[in-house]
Amino acid sequence: MRAYAAVVLAGGAARRMGGRDKPALLVGGVPMRERVLAAVTDATPRILVGSGPAPAGVRLTRETPPGGGPVAATAAGLALLDADMYADVPAVALLAADLPLLTRPAVEELLRHLDTPAGLLDVPAGLGGRDRIDGPAGGDGESSADVAYAVDGACYVDRAGRRQTLCGVWRTAALRAALDGLSRRRGGELAGAPLRELLAGLAVREVAWSGAGPPPWFDCDTESDVRRAEEWAR
Repeated sequence: MRAYAAVVLAGGAARRMGGRDKPALLVGGVPMRERVLAAVTDATPRILVGSGPAPAGVRLTRETPPGGGPVAATAAGLALLDADMYADVPAVALLAADLPLLTRPAVEELLRHLDTPAGLLDVPAGLGGRDRIDGPAGGDGESSADVAYAVDGACYVDRAGRRQTLCGVWRTAALRAALDGLSRRRGGELAGAPLRELLAGLAVREVAWSGAGPPPWFDCDTESDVRRAEEWAR
């Protein structure tokens, strides 16, 4: 599955940074949102949800209402995708705009995990030899020897095992179905919905980063995070 779209979410309030336009902050002389978009240059289309400007070749849209949260932003991105000629694209990278260390190889690794049925992957040592898959089909962390099915998504986990769901790739049909179901349960109101509720019913492969360089899932919520990313980016 090499054809994929990318939806980059850039509409957060950045309260811990005093409401600044966080995705516009520079890391290595380049705005964070542009660093994220550069990691998915092979995605078609690339969609930026939230604050602009958008680089050439990137579609720009806004969640409803502005600042309505990541689920509303995801819905806005998929709505723009559905309105395009790319409605049938099989996968979508769903990414926060404050991931300045994200790289194309890191995205390719996620796509590889999404493409490969459970039981056929070389599992990084960081997962303790277990290909962890949570969701209806896989149960709670069944090993790759126990299951063999196509997962709905793959996302990185940090060193503490926490999912970095806005550093992941998802089957477009599964994400659309999850959005439709959540919208029905919430009476059509997606603003303020937590991302974990959107993804709760999906079978997710958790991926530990074992490549060279800093962790691609590192997000910048504070000024100190930005300084640390600067050090890594040198």
